[in-house]
Amino acid sequence: MGIIQVRDVPDGTERTLKERAEREGKSLTAYVRDLLNEEAATPTPDEVMARIAEDEPVTYDPDFVREILREGRP
Repeated sequence: MGIIQVRDVPDGTERTLKERAEREGKSLTAYVRDLLNEEAATPTPDEVMARIAEDEPVTYDPDFVREILREGRP
């Protein structure tokens, strides 16, 4: 596992994070690690768009879609 050290965190920010960690019954380290893991696991909009761009295009027949809508099929 890697180590990340963050310097120059404003006092108010540190205090807020410590309070939140305490409310969740976690150490500050565990709380911040969970925040970082969640952030890393959530793709950015650009990453989502890049994944979509890699997908094969979906072709469809407009007449087929109209027929499904008329019949009320999901």
